[in-house]
Amino acid sequence: MQKITTPTTPKIYTSVGAQHAVPLPTQTVYPRLGVRRLALLALLAGLVAAFLLSLAVGSVNIPLREVVTILTGGEASRASWETIVLNFRLPKAITAVLAGAALAVSGLQMQTLFRNPLADPYVLGISSGASLGAALVVLAAGTTGSLLLAGIGLPGDFGLAAASSLGAALVLVLVMLVARRVQSVVTLLILGLMFGYVTSAIVSLLIYFSIANRVQIYLSWTFGSFGGVTWGQMQVFAPVIVIGLAAALLLVKPLNALLLGETYARSLGLNVRRARVFIIASTALLAGAVTAFCGPVGFLGIAVPHVCRAIFGTSDHRALVPASILMGGMVALLTDWVAQVPGSQVTLPLNAVTALLGAPVVIWVILRRRALRSAVGA
Repeated sequence: MQKITTPTTPKIYTSVGAQHAVPLPTQTVYPRLGVRRLALLALLAGLVAAFLLSLAVGSVNIPLREVVTILTGGEASRASWETIVLNFRLPKAITAVLAGAALAVSGLQMQTLFRNPLADPYVLGISSGASLGAALVVLAAGTTGSLLLAGIGLPGDFGLAAASSLGAALVLVLVMLVARRVQSVVTLLILGLMFGYVTSAIVSLLIYFSIANRVQIYLSWTFGSFGGVTWGQMQVFAPVIVIGLAAALLLVKPLNALLLGETYARSLGLNVRRARVFIIASTALLAGAVTAFCGPVGFLGIAVPHVCRAIFGTSDHRALVPASILMGGMVALLTDWVAQVPGSQVTLPLNAVTALLGAPVVIWVILRRRALRSAVGA
């Protein structure tokens, strides 16, 4: 293996075969291990701080020491504080951490797979499929649909989530079947968008012919919320997210190989078609679970990977996947905290807050990176 460097722009060379060396682009230059660990520790500290903040501050402010006492099994000064933390704020905070991590990682995977910075977890139509399942229960079936779900062992808390999961699973099956037959990721991307348009059209028809109160219920679901997951639902939601995140961590090497294109990945011995199927399955599992239990929470999947790339200065997924997990959970907690409007009884739509707070950050990151590239080029 041969290394060649210049005074201004270092390059890393990796061997392909016995006699050849292929340069990797400068964007994949990996930061020093110590710097990477410090950055990850800083993100972990920020996640813990945001988690405690979400438990302590809200319409009712609870002293931080009381929160710690409750979490460690002690008795709070007021019984109402214990009820608020354990029954309401704690499950919401855990949901936000898991959902934020899931959306950030799945967005990172889609951006790498399609080599498109605007790709998000819902680019394959998974969100639209989940929305269709929810719409069929809320708009078309109404009370009858709820009774049907209860009759097959899916009572009220799980009814909407079960319908959303079935819709997401249906689109997932279609995408997976197509992924096994299609060679081009561009074709797969277009077909995923078409699946999304078809399901969105059906949802629009259901909304058009539904009565006002059912439409309002469905629209409230589309705003997104981390507060609807109960402890009973958490027994399903949390394991699914953990499995999806574990799969993403196992896919780090294939994702790194795909950074330079499918041809280069094949030259390294990667089975591109199989890797593509596993990446899609991991993304669909994460995005589908979040949409089913929390609604179609937007923007996090696009924004967080870009912020992590800017912080670490690398495209190496060995750093970006754990960073996206930590950053996604922290950003989700902060946006949910802002949406609750601490000190008041007002609750803002979560999707509106994620876009309003996240869009300026991404714009700043993109402009800053372009300015740095221009300066280097000059």
